[in-house]
Amino acid sequence: MAGPTLSHSGRAQPAGSQLSNFSKTAAHAAEIATQKVINMNARKSFLIFGGIGGIGGALSDVLAAQGHHVIVTTSKPEKSQQTALAKEQVLTVDVRDHQSIRNAIAIAGAQGLHGMAYCVGTIDIKPLARTTAEDLRNSLEINTIGAFIAIQAAAPILAQHQGAVVLFSSVAASRGFSNHSAIGTAKAAVEGLTRSIAAELAPKVRVNAIAPSLTDTPLAESMTKNPKMAETIGAMHPLPRLGHAMEMAKAAAFLLSDDSAWMTGEILHIDGGRSSVEKNR
Repeated sequence: MAGPTLSHSGRAQPAGSQLSNFSKTAAHAAEIATQKVINMNARKSFLIFGGIGGIGGALSDVLAAQGHHVIVTTSKPEKSQQTALAKEQVLTVDVRDHQSIRNAIAIAGAQGLHGMAYCVGTIDIKPLARTTAEDLRNSLEINTIGAFIAIQAAAPILAQHQGAVVLFSSVAASRGFSNHSAIGTAKAAVEGLTRSIAAELAPKVRVNAIAPSLTDTPLAESMTKNPKMAETIGAMHPLPRLGHAMEMAKAAAFLLSDDSAWMTGEILHIDGGRSSVEKNR
């Protein structure tokens, strides 16, 4: 019969206690293994607004690679050739047309919807003196109001599946940058929307946002296609480079997954430290 053993503290530990601890460890390992199998078999359905090219396209690739069913939207039907998704998984949506947003959600949600990402956006950079009220309205319409309409329409479906929403803000929402009056306002509104709707929809639907700094995507091409300009902007960050679409996509996939099940109302800053760290001179 086994006798007592010494614990890490040097005290004698009864053999029965040792076996009990072993059983707990084995049970925990079995639970983890079972959870991995469950996760592998848990195929979910996601809708990505702006899901071809850029961050949305990268997110579509990540989720599809995980075995999930993905439906994406684009405002340009010709872009459907840029994705490996089937034709029926690509919907044409102009987010300024609110009914087209609702129609897309009705189609995507017909078989249930577990998560939604709103990856549509603009980069409107002008001096205040040349920024018009129409510029501001356009920024708000595409970045903020479209997201609002999408969540409003999808919330009842998402609630049936303990779903999640990911929105996109910007470092310009928390840092004051010259020439960003329109987009800075719209993205700050996205952060307010994130927290307000997260409070209202909890605990059935989680709502979080990602706030990137400048990321090397087609949307940012006007600032990144010139290598010297891209290098100069990248050097402004404590981690001196531009962001990558796949970095944002992986973070979005995490926020849509059960791994972030205890997160809502959060703004995840992925910006090379620009929003919170002073760059060394």
